[in-house]
Amino acid sequence: MYHCYSPRRFLRLLMLDAIIFSVCAACFFIGRAALTFADSLSAQETELPVIMYHSVGGDAPSEYVVTPEQLENDLRWLRDRGYTSVTARQICSYVNGHGSLPDRPVLLTFDDGFYSCLSVLLPLLEEYDMYAVVSAVGKYTDVNAAADPHNTVYSYLTWEDIRALSESGRVELGNHTYDMHSLSPRRGCSQMTGESDEDYTVALREDISAMQYALHETAGIEPFVFAYPFGSVSPAAMPVLRECGILMTLTCHEQVNTLVRSPDCLYGIGRFNRSGLLSTEEFMSKIEE
Repeated sequence: MYHCYSPRRFLRLLMLDAIIFSVCAACFFIGRAALTFADSLSAQETELPVIMYHSVGGDAPSEYVVTPEQLENDLRWLRDRGYTSVTARQICSYVNGHGSLPDRPVLLTFDDGFYSCLSVLLPLLEEYDMYAVVSAVGKYTDVNAAADPHNTVYSYLTWEDIRALSESGRVELGNHTYDMHSLSPRRGCSQMTGESDEDYTVALREDISAMQYALHETAGIEPFVFAYPFGSVSPAAMPVLRECGILMTLTCHEQVNTLVRSPDCLYGIGRFNRSGLLSTEEFMSKIEE
């Protein structure tokens, strides 16, 4: 039997075709936009080498000591090869989707809080227009610095020195624990064998909070960078560090970091230890590999 032509049926089919076409077109454009967005994120990846210094002083370099001359040679080498010293604040802003970083950024970090950060480092940062993160240990400041202050070779920063560094605009102060920079009974701030997560969390929170409080009360600083003593990382530490306002953690893994537009990429930043037993050229070859 032949069916008569039905305008209503024709319109329904036409509308169905239009809906199918619209859905397909939408899927196409959504997929294309997703690929473009992914490409955009990939294009925003930035390589960041981080250098880890400790003491700067005297004329007897070692694995964790560089001379003032070596430090100045390093800063001159970085400047002459197009590296730009950036702050931890700039990096945090970048990974949160704000602003940009220079083509060849580098982050300079100094652990333990030696007095040489004020007497030697700060004048060089001003001369070479650079910045640094200095992560101090609270007990070293309270006990060691108070007992024997202001010797460039071995003294630690006093709270007044820390405030001066912060006010210079060249140095950001990080948390290196208040009293967990030792190898016994625990290695740094790592979790001890047999220690429950609850006991570890309480101990770590008390220590980190004590240093956060000390820096705030003595220098008006709200630290957001944390350096693991000896690079000892414990997974159970992360919730405590986040709770205490830490946005970036520094390890001792020697690797160049890849920054993306995600704040999570700042937890576990690798650093190259600057041994004073190497020349500037020998050491810097690591960050350019």
